[in-house]
Amino acid sequence: MAHVSPGTRAASGPVPAPAAGAAGRRHPLVAAAIVLPLGLALAVVFGGVDAIAAHVSTVAGLLRR
Repeated sequence: MAHVSPGTRAASGPVPAPAAGAAGRRHPLVAAAIVLPLGLALAVVFGGVDAIAAHVSTVAGLLRR
């Protein structure tokens, strides 16, 4: 049996879920600010910048209509 310090105890039940924020959800702009830098870094690393530029151009053209 493993040695346990006198001041500690083993988990005896389910671990409670982390507390949610005030509203329980992130604002969409906060989510975008988290995801976009990672997406850009992955695009640069894997060489997908041209493909992303083409998609952005297409979506921008659709939004202008």
